[in-house]
Amino acid sequence: MLTSFCPVICTSRLGESRSFYNRLFGFTATYATPWYAGLSRPGGRRHEIALLDHAHAALPEALQRPVRAVRLTLAVDDTAEEWDRIAALAAAEHPDRRHLVITDPNGVRIDVVAPV
Repeated sequence: MLTSFCPVICTSRLGESRSFYNRLFGFTATYATPWYAGLSRPGGRRHEIALLDHAHAALPEALQRPVRAVRLTLAVDDTAEEWDRIAALAAAEHPDRRHLVITDPNGVRIDVVAPV
């Protein structure tokens, strides 16, 4: 049985990315080094994401480059305040009350959706 899932984004902008995910989605560091940050959100459901310095020796040399293409979908509370807060902090495309598209500091596209 799957007990957790944690995407890892290889980045050249570790601090900026960590701040982005904290500011927009409330992710906080559960583990951090100068080259890695494990982030999670508080609450009953465990949501995790990790950031890894793309040049770190933990990656095989052939993979030591920043992320090239990733798309994440995150569901948020369907409240006007939450949508307005996210849209104000990130340049949002398609800014309607059901779907926002934003981009993190690494170029990762994030679809922010309201639960159906």
